[in-house]
Amino acid sequence: MKDKLILAIESSCDETSVAILKNDNILLSNIIASQVESHKRFGGVVPEVASRHHVEVITTCIEDALKEANVKASDLDAVAVTYGPGLVGALLVGMAAAKAFAWANSLPLIPVNHMAGHLMAAREQKELTYPLLALLVSGGHTELVYVSHPGHYHIVGETRDDAVGEAYDKVGRVMGLTYPAGKEIDQLAHKGKDVYQFPRAMIKEDNLEFSFSGLKSAFINLHHNAEQKGQELVLEDLCASFQDAVLDILLAKTKKALTSYPVKTLVVAGGVAANQGLRERLAEEITDVDVIIPPLRLCGDNAGMIAMAAAVEFDHKHFATMDLNAQPSLAFEQLENEILD
Repeated sequence: MKDKLILAIESSCDETSVAILKNDNILLSNIIASQVESHKRFGGVVPEVASRHHVEVITTCIEDALKEANVKASDLDAVAVTYGPGLVGALLVGMAAAKAFAWANSLPLIPVNHMAGHLMAAREQKELTYPLLALLVSGGHTELVYVSHPGHYHIVGETRDDAVGEAYDKVGRVMGLTYPAGKEIDQLAHKGKDVYQFPRAMIKEDNLEFSFSGLKSAFINLHHNAEQKGQELVLEDLCASFQDAVLDILLAKTKKALTSYPVKTLVVAGGVAANQGLRERLAEEITDVDVIIPPLRLCGDNAGMIAMAAAVEFDHKHFATMDLNAQPSLAFEQLENEILD
């Protein structure tokens, strides 16, 4: 039986990535061209700069992915591409490249939701069993997703305001840390103590929604007031206090979701899934279900995860036509009150 080979392209934000996937979870290559150094001086991603960088490197990334995988275009079965959510200009660069490559090589085009990619990256760790629940935590998203069976994603809870990764970057900027700040805050948090007791918004409310704007504001106000009064704050304790509040919120809502939606598998994915504090708390507190977290190299944005989600769509024959457009606000369907089969 012939192996299934999919070329996938990811360009939703500030990483240009191209991967070649064999069958469902064997990555033959996963080329990532990061733009972090270009955006550091701005303290965050500048959309126009990101788009220009994608244009500069996308062709080289495709060539490198094929070369590393030792695969020719004629060997491929499909081309997959992220069509949302993300920065519209960045998405359009990847989509233009994917369409051109698919058309030139007479290959079907598979549209992939970026967040489905994060979730399905867990397939490299082990085969997923359904139904499952996923906690997706990244710079742009914080959501709980119920997956009844492969390819069927339904949001059961999400943030009302800031995403958790966004909150990390904003408080990191206030402390003068280098963008992206998540890893450094995590490291500093392990050296400090929760002495500032920041608020845990909505933690006791009977819903599965998150909120991080109040926590972010409390942090900024504390830092600003201390500066005005000439008081010195302990950086490690600041980071520990912030991270403890974040993790308390994430764990409380995830536990509540597991009660409302009984499953045997919890996937935790997205850039913030690389956080060691989160991984430690999950291991300590969630022991009655199988917790699956993608390897660190697949937690950030990459085309390998897009390919793994595309493999499911390929099996379902979910292909797009060449008029496929970017959907920067693309979201999973909402699931309320009942579990769908």
